[in-house]
Amino acid sequence: MRQWLFLLQKEMLENIRNFKWIWMPLVFIILAVQQPVTMYYMPQIIEKFGGLPEGTVLQFPTPSAEEVLAASLTQYNSLGILIIVLSTMGIIASERKSGVAAMILVKPVSYTSFVTSKWIGSMLLLWVSFFCGYLGAWYYTGILFDFVPFSIFIESLLLYGIWLSFVTTLTLFFNSFMKSSGMIAFITLTIIILLSVFSSTLSNALSWSPALLSNYVTQYLMMGVFPEEMTASLLLAIVSIIALLIASIFLFRKNELAA
Repeated sequence: MRQWLFLLQKEMLENIRNFKWIWMPLVFIILAVQQPVTMYYMPQIIEKFGGLPEGTVLQFPTPSAEEVLAASLTQYNSLGILIIVLSTMGIIASERKSGVAAMILVKPVSYTSFVTSKWIGSMLLLWVSFFCGYLGAWYYTGILFDFVPFSIFIESLLLYGIWLSFVTTLTLFFNSFMKSSGMIAFITLTIIILLSVFSSTLSNALSWSPALLSNYVTQYLMMGVFPEEMTASLLLAIVSIIALLIASIFLFRKNELAA
């Protein structure tokens, strides 16, 4: 346990040195907060830069607070995922390529401790960043529109966070046996895009897909009830995270022993 805590502390310090604990929460906050602010001032923005005829009066229906908060979440399904992948694409690969991983594993360090400490470090960074960003969106939505009940905020935070955790774990999985950070990012993003496209196109047949979890959370915010299909999607996402983590440990051990 002491060994694992030492590795986790090393990972946390590495994230501090790389300023990840500063820039990643800030980017997540900016991504989420811009949505309620933009939606609130949209009439003025269009009137200012739209080049409309003089005297034109724009009337926009005021969106509900739930719609605004749901729109904030959609920011994470594109740019948010890109940021997550880019921030974790070299979490193991860079150390394997530089030889740091081999130096650490020469000591009595288990492969399981090495991989899981990386995973927990990434998860802590992800969840803190996501919480800060989504909390900012919830607060500004309340100030500019209306406050969504805090219980709904927490529930949607936890459910959507599972989908982002799946993306993080998938990136870690490719780190376990690949050394090129660029290739890891490319393959991970390609899989996420294909999974999202196929899941959305064949939503009836693939209602259990983890990629639809973000859509189900949005539906929950809009309607106030959990979609029936969300349970299967949530369970599969959690099982996939566990399976990918176990596979990451196995492949990392196999590649390091073969090296």
